[in-house]
Amino acid sequence: MSAPPRTRRVDRRFPARLFRDGTDPDPRFTLANERTFLAWIRTALALVATGVALEALGLDLHPGYRLAASVLLVVAGVLAPLQAWAGWYATERALRRGRSLPTPVLALPLVVLLLAAGVLVGLAVLFR
Repeated sequence: MSAPPRTRRVDRRFPARLFRDGTDPDPRFTLANERTFLAWIRTALALVATGVALEALGLDLHPGYRLAASVLLVVAGVLAPLQAWAGWYATERALRRGRSLPTPVLALPLVVLLLAAGVLVGLAVLFR
């Protein structure tokens, strides 16, 4: 009697290239990484919604500053998912390789955009 043919386990996780690298870390770390990813996504949604609301509500603010702040907030909201993905991927790769965790790549540009948007909203209030 012959042994049944060996079946090769197919890893269907995405992105496959990442999951072929290294070994699976403690699931708690992977789940924490996923929660961080989702926090960035929620932040992105809040930034876009705030930018749209700032302009759509037609508040009694200086229109030029208000529009500029709205655009910056929406741009930050578009960049945040890129940080979410890049951060999740780099962190998961570091966990799988047993290396130090990376720093967020787009954190500084997002901070600058948010500071600029805050200054513009302040100016819009002052010069209404």
